[in-house]
Amino acid sequence: MSDHHHKETFVTKYIFSQDHKMISKQFLITGIFMGIIGGFMSMLFRLQIAWPDTSFSIVEAFLGSHQTDGIMNPDMYLALVTIHGTIMVFFVLTAGLSGTFSNLLIPLQIGARDMASGFLNMVSYWLFFLSSVIMIISLFVEAGPASAGWTIYPPLSALPQAIPGSGTGMTLWLVSMAIFIASSLIGSLNYIVTVLNLRTKGMKMTRLPLTMWAFFITAIIGVISFPVLLSAALLLIFDRSFGTSFYLSDIFISGEVLHYQGGSPVLFEHLFWFLGHPEVYIILLPALGISSEVISTNARKPIFGYRAMVGSIMAIAFLSTIVWGHHMFVSGMNPFLGSVFTFTTVLIAIPSAVKAFNYVTTLWKGNLQLNPAMLFSIGLVSTFVTGGLTGLVLGDSALDINVHDTYFVVAHFHLVMGVSALLGMFAGVYHWFPKMFGRMMNKTLGYWHFWLTMITAYGVFFPMHFIGLAGLPRRYYTNTNFPMFDDLADINVFMTLMALVGGAAQLIFIANFFISMYRGQKATQNPWKANTLEWTTPVEHIHGNWPGAIPEVHRWAYDYSKTDENGEYVHGKDFVPQTVPLLDGEEPS
Repeated sequence: MSDHHHKETFVTKYIFSQDHKMISKQFLITGIFMGIIGGFMSMLFRLQIAWPDTSFSIVEAFLGSHQTDGIMNPDMYLALVTIHGTIMVFFVLTAGLSGTFSNLLIPLQIGARDMASGFLNMVSYWLFFLSSVIMIISLFVEAGPASAGWTIYPPLSALPQAIPGSGTGMTLWLVSMAIFIASSLIGSLNYIVTVLNLRTKGMKMTRLPLTMWAFFITAIIGVISFPVLLSAALLLIFDRSFGTSFYLSDIFISGEVLHYQGGSPVLFEHLFWFLGHPEVYIILLPALGISSEVISTNARKPIFGYRAMVGSIMAIAFLSTIVWGHHMFVSGMNPFLGSVFTFTTVLIAIPSAVKAFNYVTTLWKGNLQLNPAMLFSIGLVSTFVTGGLTGLVLGDSALDINVHDTYFVVAHFHLVMGVSALLGMFAGVYHWFPKMFGRMMNKTLGYWHFWLTMITAYGVFFPMHFIGLAGLPRRYYTNTNFPMFDDLADINVFMTLMALVGGAAQLIFIANFFISMYRGQKATQNPWKANTLEWTTPVEHIHGNWPGAIPEVHRWAYDYSKTDENGEYVHGKDFVPQTVPLLDGEEPS
């Protein structure tokens, strides 16, 4: 197979490709495009929050009839918040991380020619692309896009007549998400089968890089939890279009008594959050796996506590599926049940702390190579810890009551999930860009991108904790009617300025990414002197990844700076690729 180079047309190579390397690029570039849209939306509604009564020509230019004289109206504010959250959580952080790096790395790091099914892999991308197009189309319907928040709680999402964003825009949102879930399920099943069945000779599960463990366990979580969201969306479609009452009971609109009875919106909350909380780790685990690889490579040290890291990934995966109720502490939940969810939520801090400590101990006394990928990985450790600590507050049913639905929640999940996952994605792009495109990204621009991103991310979300503790509610398009919040206005202005600078900083990355694709310095085969199998493939992509036979694996992925009793490098250099056989008398790692 490796010597068979069938002739490919432009369409079969770049559009309907079944090569995992090309599909990973398709996921990444589509994710970047969706990220630009989602990020731009956040800039628009941050302007509204900071200066609610000020007219902005940019608002008028982009939102047209959904504003009055450059001042955003409440319906459009809610729509921007809804679509921003949806795009960033699903279309950027889920597809951009798992879709890109699972596709790129799973065959390369386990020693496979391609995914188990190249055709299903292609179908997975095109379903993702179709769902992205439908989500964008929903922005242009006459009544406006979905406006019920990214969690789309009924009855706002279930009654087309509730608010303007409950009409066609909401229907398109549901159709888009149903197709997205199908894409994710097909992709996840492909990843699982590939890891289990297509590992090369010698690649035992205990020799897999931590990236593979992260992608593998993430795919399993997705297969378990995504169908539940699909069922929630289908029942919501029935309520909207076919007169059922799964989520509706005793509804009044403008004095009219609707005929719905017997349903409960809390049922939707249970179904949504059964996916919604594992989704946090569907996003985070790939980023954490990427950081494990990048930190070990650039610290020139073996990853500390490999088995503990694998165990923590498994523990996080299991616990993430039994903590969904902590999103519902104020829904009238039985206090005893609340205490159960509090226990399981706080318990998840243990494997998370294992990962954080293992990163720090891997960095400790390492020969650190502080390139952009390494800096973004260290930044992820920082935001993962700081954002995770506030999760202890929200995970306690008594403490959560005080800050539920305030900006404290927004600050927490943006730091621990949003910023951390983005930093992991950036680390992965900088690290594996040479493998994807055969060229190097500009390091100086990478440093500017990192420092501006880190400073502005903390500048936005660190102060947000305090305005949340002060009681400022989330999703209010203006707070001018509440004099008790007047003293917080300047903090909102500061956060908006930081958000605008941070958004502009991403233009550095976008320029660096697309220019380096064509004009970047040509990469060598193994520019980072790494051990894993992907760096044994040729720089020029070939069908089947390796010319000739697939290499055999003899050791784990983290034999960095391996020395003998005299302090000399065992193999004469500070890294030993997995394909190098053990020397006589050398102890396996």
